[in-house]
Amino acid sequence: MRAVRLFLPTMLVLTLTASQPAAGQIPDFKTGGSVPTLAPLVRQVTPAVVNISVHGRVREDNPLYRDPMFREFFDVPRQIEKEVNATGSGVIVDAQRGYVLTNNHVVEGTSAVQITTKDGRQFSAKVVGRDPPTDVAVLQIQNPTGLKALPFGDSDALEVGDFVLAIGNPFGLGQTVTSGLVSALGRTGIGKQGYEDFIQTDAAINPGNSGGALVSLRGELVGINSAIISPAGGNVGIGFAIPVNMARKVMEQIITNGRVERGRIGISLNDLRPSASKGLIHGAVIAEVAADSPAERAGLRRGDVVTGADDRPIRTAAQLRNTIGLARVGEDVRLSISRNGVPLAVSVRVAPASDSSSALAAPDRLVR
Repeated sequence: MRAVRLFLPTMLVLTLTASQPAAGQIPDFKTGGSVPTLAPLVRQVTPAVVNISVHGRVREDNPLYRDPMFREFFDVPRQIEKEVNATGSGVIVDAQRGYVLTNNHVVEGTSAVQITTKDGRQFSAKVVGRDPPTDVAVLQIQNPTGLKALPFGDSDALEVGDFVLAIGNPFGLGQTVTSGLVSALGRTGIGKQGYEDFIQTDAAINPGNSGGALVSLRGELVGINSAIISPAGGNVGIGFAIPVNMARKVMEQIITNGRVERGRIGISLNDLRPSASKGLIHGAVIAEVAADSPAERAGLRRGDVVTGADDRPIRTAAQLRNTIGLARVGEDVRLSISRNGVPLAVSVRVAPASDSSSALAAPDRLVR
């Protein structure tokens, strides 16, 4: 049976992410030559990855409440409050202002957050904001000094087969670096989040890696490690990271507004099926267009295939929904579409989901 696990171990069992650095060389005493090493890259990026310790209280369902006998004879609360001490990982993305990217599930329900850097320094941090639908949270280190940030990469430029490093705090052991490949892109249906476009990797990631960095060989942040599939709770080579382009858009809105304001254009979407592809390799099919919506006013029609958005290719319906859902309200999204095999360009203005019009009240959705 498949088990999807988020990387937040409950209690510490043991005491327990630039430019373009080139791979270093170490002597090969057998031949007199040298062999490649990633040590210079690791030295450059690891100071930006931090350990996160959280303390707080969470409410969860009371198992005794399910028993009707207990409910009848005892005053059993439906939920109980539990104290939580846990660890996870984070990535410094702005050294001057002390901003750290991590997972929402790492800091959800916490009252105190402590950041520990690679060199052992400890800082208090506050939660700037959280976005459960994407499982992204932003922290701010108080009185940041001597920090190093990891530069953003372009997760849309990743390809299956690219080498990556995963850096985090597995099982609370302390900072750990593993390597692997990008195994797949655009994975959805992994958890309960509303906006998914996961990078899949076989770099070893385990409980405690949540919020840690997925780094390219350019020394750039390309993903935030978030979940694994594991029947037994450990790594089996199937891990998932939130693309940094998505995490960055969420972060920018949280810093500016304190929350994410999602927009809608009034469409529902299907993945492109081979039987209806008409020679197209990828794209998202518009299944419905709401009346008097921005999509209808822009001229979009049922059956149009969206192949690109803002000059980036669209592979799946989920990816297009993410692009629109994370666009700023009032922003124009440029869509490349194919209508009966004819390429067209359409610009659609994103409207707020809170618009009083019933066509906009429901979010743009996927049709399965």
